[in-house]
Amino acid sequence: MSMMRITQNIAAVSTVLLMTGCAAGTHNSTGGELTGVGAPSWAEPAPYGMVLVDRGSIKAGPQTADSVWGTRADARGVSVDAFWMDETEVTNAEYKQFVYWVRDSIIRERLADPAYGGNEEFKIEEDRDGNPVTPYLNWKKPIPWKNADEDEQRAIMSLYRTNPITGTLELDPTQLNYRYEIYNHTEAARRKNRLDPKRRQYNTDLPVPTETPVITKDTAWVDEDGEIIRRTISRGLTGDYDFVNTYIVNVYPDTTAWINDFDNAYNEPYVRMYFSHGGYSDYPVVGVSWEQANAFAAWRTSFLRRSLGKEGIYVEPYRLPTEAEWEYAARAGVSENKYPWEGDLPLTGDKGCFYANFKPQEGNYVQDGHVITSRVGTFAPNDFGLYDMAGNVSEWTSTAYTESVSKLMSDLNPEYRYDAAQEDPYRMKRKIVRGGSWKDVAHNIRSDIRMWEYQNEQRSYIGFRCVRTNIGFAKGQKKKK
Repeated sequence: MSMMRITQNIAAVSTVLLMTGCAAGTHNSTGGELTGVGAPSWAEPAPYGMVLVDRGSIKAGPQTADSVWGTRADARGVSVDAFWMDETEVTNAEYKQFVYWVRDSIIRERLADPAYGGNEEFKIEEDRDGNPVTPYLNWKKPIPWKNADEDEQRAIMSLYRTNPITGTLELDPTQLNYRYEIYNHTEAARRKNRLDPKRRQYNTDLPVPTETPVITKDTAWVDEDGEIIRRTISRGLTGDYDFVNTYIVNVYPDTTAWINDFDNAYNEPYVRMYFSHGGYSDYPVVGVSWEQANAFAAWRTSFLRRSLGKEGIYVEPYRLPTEAEWEYAARAGVSENKYPWEGDLPLTGDKGCFYANFKPQEGNYVQDGHVITSRVGTFAPNDFGLYDMAGNVSEWTSTAYTESVSKLMSDLNPEYRYDAAQEDPYRMKRKIVRGGSWKDVAHNIRSDIRMWEYQNEQRSYIGFRCVRTNIGFAKGQKKKK
């Protein structure tokens, strides 16, 4: 399967920018005056299906206490820079594109494998001149779904299984594993992790550090039995590659969440149809863990970069929103808003129309027009143009949860990141979810309320959307002339 080569892309981009910078920096006779040296700049076109959220500030968190719900007044001022955000939650159809890409990449790997005939056209290992290159899959070569020979048929069918009860042929979700790499820029940038010891400590009253910094990194592999093995290793710093983390994630949603989330309920039809049936294509994907959502964001970045077809091109990565970004976007930058709309009620007073998909009364899910989730974009967007920021499904954020998380974060682009190791206590694997869902009452879909879930849990009421940091100048920013 193809993997992201973050460090290679960074190196290539650095080379491109350095060359451009040199060209722009050629100095002419200026009469000895300071005129400055030009630098390369670029801006991205509007990403498809995303809304630009301009930079701004907000009083995040509840501003008033609520003894009935045990809510403390915990508002604090925070500021976030501009970013792009998916206007709707990621849908079944969009997530299925990821699942099918993983499926097709595995099939192409097997079609190129000598054990299945070894068709070299499915994997490029040499350039046009016959020189060896880092092997990569040939996506221009179509998979022979209809006219496959015997070996090709075995390669394709190896990813499917026969249901022992119904006898039908179905995709084997246990094989759909996505491998990717992420370069940890934050840890690589810390002074304590610099390769040059003299640059780790600026205080000249102290000796130059002599001890080798110890770093931790995540790694993963598949063992002989096909099991995914994940480890967080610690070792002495040796170079930039020590900040590359490797992940292998099974990407198929847990369709059984509809049963496991609700005891003594007949939800079997959702297990069979919600992710598979075309009637639910425009509904938010659920049963996706925080780990799977991060894998989707990494694939989405890699998919865009490959589609641009330019070696060394840089794009801001897709990622989960920080909690602060999510709340700022949900409340449309208005500190007084408890919801994505004005007022303290989830419905309009004049006609009694609902603003969101939630549970209006005990046992009454249908009063808002829906039993479970609704099609994304069914209800009106907030003032930022974002749909379903309250209700429908709760949404993962990138922020780790701890009881004191508000006190741990900066007030500038706040984020508390904790990449839990496999052996960490389970309570250290909690991540913040926001927005409430179709099964929640009005209080729990408030935009200023924080909730959490374990990063490997897959729920029938949790989905996600992606963001990308904005490159260039947002609406409120002025470029100096």
